[in-house]
Amino acid sequence: MPYQVLVGLGGVGKTQLAAHHARTLWQTARLDLLVWVTAATRDAVVTGYAQAAAEILGADPASPESAACSFLAWLEPKPTAVRRWLVVLDDLADPADLRNLWPPASPHGRTLITTRRRDAALIGHGRRLVPMGLFTEEEAVAYLTTALAAHDRHEPADELLGLAEDLGHLPLALSQAVAYLTDGHVDCATYRHRLSDRARTLSDALPDPSGLPDDQATTVAAAWSLSIECADRLPPARLARPMLQLASMLDPNGIPGAVLTSPPALDHLARCRGAVPGRTDAPEVTVWDATRALRALHRLSLIDHAPDSAHHTVRVHQLLQRAIRDLLPAEQHDRLARTAADALIAAWPDIERDTTLVQALRAGSEALTLHAEDALYRPDAHPVLLRNGLSLGEAGQVAAALHHIRRVADAARDKLGPDHLDALAARSHLGSWRGAAGEASEAAASFEELHEDLERAVGPDHPDTLVARGKLAYWRGEAGDAAGAAAAFEELLADRMRVLGPDDPDTLITRGNLAFLRGEAGDAAGAATAFEELLADRMRVLGPDHPDTLCTRGNLASWRGEAGDAAGAATAFEELLTDLERVLGPDHPAALSTRGNLAYWQGRAGDPAAASQAFEDLLADLERVLGPDHPDVLGTRDGFAYWRGRRPWRLITNRIRSVARDD
Repeated sequence: MPYQVLVGLGGVGKTQLAAHHARTLWQTARLDLLVWVTAATRDAVVTGYAQAAAEILGADPASPESAACSFLAWLEPKPTAVRRWLVVLDDLADPADLRNLWPPASPHGRTLITTRRRDAALIGHGRRLVPMGLFTEEEAVAYLTTALAAHDRHEPADELLGLAEDLGHLPLALSQAVAYLTDGHVDCATYRHRLSDRARTLSDALPDPSGLPDDQATTVAAAWSLSIECADRLPPARLARPMLQLASMLDPNGIPGAVLTSPPALDHLARCRGAVPGRTDAPEVTVWDATRALRALHRLSLIDHAPDSAHHTVRVHQLLQRAIRDLLPAEQHDRLARTAADALIAAWPDIERDTTLVQALRAGSEALTLHAEDALYRPDAHPVLLRNGLSLGEAGQVAAALHHIRRVADAARDKLGPDHLDALAARSHLGSWRGAAGEASEAAASFEELHEDLERAVGPDHPDTLVARGKLAYWRGEAGDAAGAAAAFEELLADRMRVLGPDDPDTLITRGNLAFLRGEAGDAAGAATAFEELLADRMRVLGPDHPDTLCTRGNLASWRGEAGDAAGAATAFEELLTDLERVLGPDHPAALSTRGNLAYWQGRAGDPAAASQAFEDLLADLERVLGPDHPDVLGTRDGFAYWRGRRPWRLITNRIRSVARDD
């Protein structure tokens, strides 16, 4: 069978069996390639494939969809090459996540999947379902005997047999019991007595054991509860439990260390440590304290803590997370969810250079939304909801961003009411991403409706109403009504000057839109003059490295070129490129677009050889970052062939401007 699917309850050892199988094949030289992917989300699968493509083919993981396709194509059987490979997709959460991502059937390749799911989609087409149950009695006792003997501990056989029964023969619970017995220097009989007492109390506190078979939830939760107590007593005292509670709200397959050591996380730990009788202060908790709390949890096998992995520093079994969350009172649960969201935002970089880190943050946001969505809309919509969508869009996944923002907009309307400012803000983001997805007319129509609703809800001079007017004008222009857009921006500028003042960033954005439309109407020299004046004001108000300032420099260079100074435009773009690569990185869309503008104006200035070479170099990087079918790639191919084509800067200018409005 080319596909084997290990199915069973979390904690029964599916991953361990898969790892043993993979290790055996590798160590006996029966594989040429071994790829292990944590498949908790579709995004994670794509990222895993992209990383494999980066190591095998030299593909760039910054363009994950394209790199993933290249990896799957490489796995296809070839008549001229025998490639022995094993792809392990660990902890598949949803079979739908593998749509169009199944590795190909191959006479020399195999796919091994571990999952809790038993969907029909996982059966057939060469896929063999392998059910995995609990340890047998003999296996459980043998495990306990061997694991304890490794620490020079020897317990009576009948006590080990009883302990195996008390823990329901679940491998995860057995391993944690060994850690508790060893580190706590507790004998098996005492441990069983404590476990029995705690099981009755904890059983009363578990609100929803229906998701687990039989009565296993009570037994396992009791074992975890004792381990948590032990970890919470280790230095620094009283921090392990609140740290585990915070981690229980996030992605079980990898939480960046920066999230759990962020200021919101440290404040949470300080509040919890200070919440003891007779004590009203909340003593300061440092990053070192938080790290030691993670090490305490790692010692008791409650988490896997890998300090050297910045992006997936902490892994927590999802059943343990469930047990922790089920014990939280509703108010504490919701407060903890908001804290986790605050921690994600605190760790989220303004400029997303590290794609792996950002993917982990998005996974954390999705996990948090999955089990605490209501809390993220009480009392208002948490910023992490929209930040996740913006991140997807900035990564080039516009369709995914649009899907995410539409879901947020619907939820905000239903949970907060249609006139709540957060619900209206979500609609604004939705309209922007509809336009970015190529639906300019639809975006204009949505902003027309939004503007009417904002005028009614908060008045015509509210900043959000003015933003909606600006976006309505912009997308009208993109839909073909340049004259109507120019008139609307003229009226908007007067109102923004009156309400916000001349130096407000939104006022400056409106001036930029008007200058651009002036050039589009045929007055290139006038547009250049307007952008030159705008640049001076943006340098003064925002500084030289602000994205809007850099954007203005690009527009100024373009319209100077259109006004007849091609050589000056090329020089200006060359200087701008240096600053963009320093501020945003060489693979940022604005930097890549500027390279296209530089090549274009080099050709216009009379150096077609330099233009041709620059377009050829840019094309390779664009295909690596954006994929072969991206519009910028197609436009660059035109430039390469004819030393001309559409101006990439216009697209990037609009993208930056749209982000500024949404912020």
